[in-house]
Amino acid sequence: MLSSGPKTPKNRLLSWWESLTPLSRLLAIALAAPLTVLNAWAFSEIFGYFESLSATVLVASLLAFLLNYPVSWLEARGTQREPAAILVFLVALLLLVGLGVTLLPLALTQAQQLYSRLPEWLDSGQRQLVMLDERIDTMGWPISLDAFIAQINDRLKGQLQTIASQALNLTVNLAVFTVAKLVDVLLTVISTFYLIQHGRDVWSSLIEWLPAKIQQPFSNTLRLSFQNYFIGQLIIAICMGVGLISLFVLLKVPFGLLFGLTIGAMALIPFGGTVGIALVTLLVALRDIGSALQVLAVALVVQQIVENLIAPRVLGSVTGLNPFWVFISLLTGARVGGLLGVVVAVPTAVVIKEALEVVREARAAGDTTQKDPHLTTESVISVKDLPQENTDKETSTTQLF
Repeated sequence: MLSSGPKTPKNRLLSWWESLTPLSRLLAIALAAPLTVLNAWAFSEIFGYFESLSATVLVASLLAFLLNYPVSWLEARGTQREPAAILVFLVALLLLVGLGVTLLPLALTQAQQLYSRLPEWLDSGQRQLVMLDERIDTMGWPISLDAFIAQINDRLKGQLQTIASQALNLTVNLAVFTVAKLVDVLLTVISTFYLIQHGRDVWSSLIEWLPAKIQQPFSNTLRLSFQNYFIGQLIIAICMGVGLISLFVLLKVPFGLLFGLTIGAMALIPFGGTVGIALVTLLVALRDIGSALQVLAVALVVQQIVENLIAPRVLGSVTGLNPFWVFISLLTGARVGGLLGVVVAVPTAVVIKEALEVVREARAAGDTTQKDPHLTTESVISVKDLPQENTDKETSTTQLF
C-alpha cells in the first residue's frame, strides 16, 4: 500500500479554469480569440517594420544552430570551442561559395534559356490541346475544349506581358538590388560567425527570463523540435535535389539541372517538394506530354523513396504533427511572417504541441491525485525511473547552441 503524503498543489490557472462553468469557459475563449488575433497582427506589423533586421538575425540563428552540431562533435573529441567554430564556419563558407560558383551560373543560364523558349513551349501546349480536342471530337464524346483553349490563350498572353515588364524593371533596378542584398548577406555571415562562438551565452541570457523550473524543459524541447525539423528537411531536400538532377540529366530532360534544383529547394518546406514536382511537370507538359509523364513518374518515385525510406531511418518521426496541422501552421506562418514565417512555422507548432501535452499530462496527474488521496508525487514514475538510453542523449545539451 502506498504511503500517504502531502497533496500536490495544483496550478492556479488550472484551478481557475476548472472552477468555471461551461458557459464561462466558452465566454473566456470568445474573449481570448480576438486578443490572440490582435497579438498576431501586431507581431506581423512589427516583423514587417524590422523585416531586414529580423531576417538577418533569424537566418543567422538558424545557420548557427545547424553548424553547432559539427562544432559540438569536434568539441567532444578534444578540440576547443573557438578553433572548432572557425574551422566549421570556413568549411561551410567554402562549400557555399563552391556551390555558388559551379551550380548557380549553370542554373541561371538554364533559367534564361527557359525564359527565352517559354513562348515556344506555350505554343506547343496550345497545339497539343487542339489535337486533344480534335481527338475527342473524333471519338464522339460530348466535350469541347474550345472555350478552355481560348481562355488559356488570353491569360498566357497577359502573363507573358507581365513577365516582360517585370524583367525590364529588374534590369533597371539591378544595381540597387544587388548592393542591398550584398549588405544583408555580409551581415548574415558576420552574425552567423558570432553566434557559432557565443550562441550559448546569448541563449542563456534569453532563457533566464523564464521561470527556473521550465528553463531546461523549454530549452530541450525547442532544441529537439528545431533539430528534427531542419535537419530532416535538409536531408530530404539534398537527397531529392541530387537524385532528381542525376536522373533528369540521365534521361535528358530539358533544363534538368534547373528543375532538379527547383524541386530540391522547394522541398526545404513541407509540401514544397510536391508543389515543385507539379510545377515542373506542367512546364514540361507544355513541350511534350510524354516527357512530362516521365518526369512525374521519376520525381514521385524519388520523393517516396526519400520521404518513406531515407528520412525515417535517419531521424524517425520528424515533427510528430498531423499533416493537417502542418498545413495550418504553414498558412499561419506565411500570413504573419512571409517566407521566414513559413520556415519557422512547423517547429514553432511542434513546441506549442509539446507545451499543450505537458499541460494535459499535468492536469491528468492532478485528477489522479484527487481521486486517490494515497497517491503522491513520490509514487508517480519520473523520467529518472525510465531507461536512460534515449533521455541521456536528449538532455545532455540544455542550450540551443
